[in-house]
Amino acid sequence: MKGMRMRGNHCMGRLLLLAVVAGVGWFGARGQDFAPPPRTPDGFLVPQPGRRFEWPRDHGRHDGFKIEWWYVTGQLTAEDGRELGYQLTFFRNAGPTPGGGMGAAQPSLFAHAPLHLAHCAVVDVASGRFLHESRINREGWDAGASAETLKVHNGWWRLERTTSGPGPETMDLRAGVRGEASLELRLVAEKPVVVFGTNGVSRKGRDPTAASHYLTFTRLRTEGTARVGGASARVQGVSWMDHEFSSSQLEAGQSGWDWACVILDDGTEIMAYRMRREDGGTDPFSTLAWVGSDATPRHVGPDRFQWEVTGRWTSGVTGARYPNRVRLTAPAFQGTGTRALSLEPLLDAQEIVDPLGGVAYWEGACRVRDESGKVVGRAYLELAGYVGRLRDKFR
Repeated sequence: MKGMRMRGNHCMGRLLLLAVVAGVGWFGARGQDFAPPPRTPDGFLVPQPGRRFEWPRDHGRHDGFKIEWWYVTGQLTAEDGRELGYQLTFFRNAGPTPGGGMGAAQPSLFAHAPLHLAHCAVVDVASGRFLHESRINREGWDAGASAETLKVHNGWWRLERTTSGPGPETMDLRAGVRGEASLELRLVAEKPVVVFGTNGVSRKGRDPTAASHYLTFTRLRTEGTARVGGASARVQGVSWMDHEFSSSQLEAGQSGWDWACVILDDGTEIMAYRMRREDGGTDPFSTLAWVGSDATPRHVGPDRFQWEVTGRWTSGVTGARYPNRVRLTAPAFQGTGTRALSLEPLLDAQEIVDPLGGVAYWEGACRVRDESGKVVGRAYLELAGYVGRLRDKFR
């Protein structure tokens, strides 16, 4: 009996030891799983590698991050042959402190944050008209973004996911510029969503907070109705949609960025940005990415592609001198050698001056030519940080 009791005590001891070890492991794992995520000094989330994106949830807003935008650009051809370009961007700024969002507790119905800013621009190539308008509203009655899916609005401007059942992603867009132009478009994704960056994070600088989660539909078949002036027409074309969320886009020593999205007739696309340093140099966190039929981005660093300025335009409004003619040279998408593509604006005067948000930048529709001068695609070019201190707006 004594031996049996000893053996029993020994077995009980082993079971208790296993229980303690298991408990430590469980609490350790739980503690690790629920470790506080990295945050900026003002308390906002920092994009982290390995994020598991969930659709359509991640097409919606992300309350823990300070800044977020949904951005659509496209080029359209009307039934009468007119060429049009358009941009529609919804910005969301969480304000000075984390939290907030639709449904979150607010100190007052008239709290100033989160704020929603929106820009719409339309370029009519034949008439040489560039029309743009800005809107700003606090979150609530006149502006907001769903946390569950793509559904953002500012006033009557809207961008909403309309996908139902299997098949490609679809979305509807409605916007306009005062009484001078309006757009009602249906966008259909011809490729799955692309996640740019490394392991889900698009780095913009050496500082780990200068990063974003960067989600894109690189090719959206587009059709609908456009009105410019008093003339309405059916239109069709192709669009590009970006969705980024982060808590800082620039770090100390950076002055702004030059960015381009290129949609080529051969079925490939390019996203490229050059982060500019205050000393005039290119930041090593600049990148160019090719996108093929599998929607997997193929990135190359700034040592492997060239962003060459071939022409400039000076704004009569802000005095900014924008480098709005560019030649991109990069390794070819397939095979060996390089590919050189020239971006040529459809109209020089495509500067957006926003008195509401206090920013000015050049955002323009471009045609794309190959080495022989043949038009081989369409692009949008964004030149930011040539007026004022952009870094103050994105930190």
